Amino acid sequence: MAIQDFVTGQVLTAAQMDALQANDYNQTVSNKTASYTLVAADKGTRVVMSNAGATTITVNTSLFAAGDTLFIQNIGAGTCTITAGTATVTTAGSLALAQWGGGTLYFTSASAAVFFPSGGIGYGVATGGSSSSITVSGINYTLLTFTSDSTLTVTKSGLFDFYIFAGGAGGGGCHVGNAGGGGGAGGQMQATLYLTANQSVTVGAGGAGGAISGGTGTLGGATNIGAVLAAVGGGGGANVQTVAAPGGSGGAGTHTGGSNLGAASSYADVDFGFSGGNGSSGFGGGGGGAGGAGANGTSSTTGVGGLGVQVNTFIGGSSLFKAGGGGSWSAAGGSGVGGSGTTAAAANTASGGGGGTSASAGSAGGSGIVYVRFKV
Repeated sequence: MAIQDFVTGQVLTAAQMDALQANDYNQTVSNKTASYTLVAADKGTRVVMSNAGATTITVNTSLFAAGDTLFIQNIGAGTCTITAGTATVTTAGSLALAQWGGGTLYFTSASAAVFFPSGGIGYGVATGGSSSSITVSGINYTLLTFTSDSTLTVTKSGLFDFYIFAGGAGGGGCHVGNAGGGGGAGGQMQATLYLTANQSVTVGAGGAGGAISGGTGTLGGATNIGAVLAAVGGGGGANVQTVAAPGGSGGAGTHTGGSNLGAASSYADVDFGFSGGNGSSGFGGGGGGAGGAGANGTSSTTGVGGLGVQVNTFIGGSSLFKAGGGGSWSAAGGSGVGGSGTTAAAANTASGGGGGTSASAGSAGGSGIVYVRFKV
């Protein structure tokens, strides 16, 4: 119940005493079925939102004093968002309350409040891609796997774990008597995000291999989750004329080495992968992988692709590698997933293509993949 004012000498009735005592255990409840703006009488109460669609609770200044609190909860299927009107509202969690979400709104002054989510922020629910049930470290999840462009449909707001890979680059072609450099693996990213709305999913394509005449392999395509996450494609393998051919760098290659880098990214959490190996005497270097650098070519041997990374720690099951670098011509691709010579990297491996020789173009990189999981 709202705080009551009493005057000196006033005799409290039994009903008033019962109400005061009861409020220690059960706050006065104010049920709302539409968007609502808080009023001064809401101090010390529990505001309960119930609507199948989206709603808001607006917080304005000069209604509450420092130290005042109230509890807000949402029992409706639609997301309820606590919205700063003329007051400021901050939180370490989210101001968007999914169904069964709630927390305490605490005022630090008449014009500023902090929202403390009750019990932390839970996982959401979504559909899209192919769905499976997995268990990782004793925790049960639903795993959604996207191998092509699609939509992640959020049916309940909350946290979601992402592991995304961009497309691998194509291996380089070459001039007569030489071997092109392997293509770099696509960039990778892991993140946990709070989502309240659907997100478009764009799976990056693998880059094409360079031409026999000495073309550089095409960069891999970026993978995007709406506007909230992006992993950049791998760098193309180099061609050979009379000089050495470095392999392409994995996923934007911030490391030194390979000369044909993937596009830069504004996302600080992207793992850009490792550099491609240097070439020697016309023998190309291997492309950089997400887990290791491509090997250098020697005076007689082409370089193998850089190592990929295992994803079973995220998706469960047995060992599974993604994002290996492409090998130069006869050399192996990284972790068994990178391309080699005329053998392209497989689809949805995010791996680099193999470098070609004077008899063949470089091979294509593998397209990316997106994993999304949430606890059940």
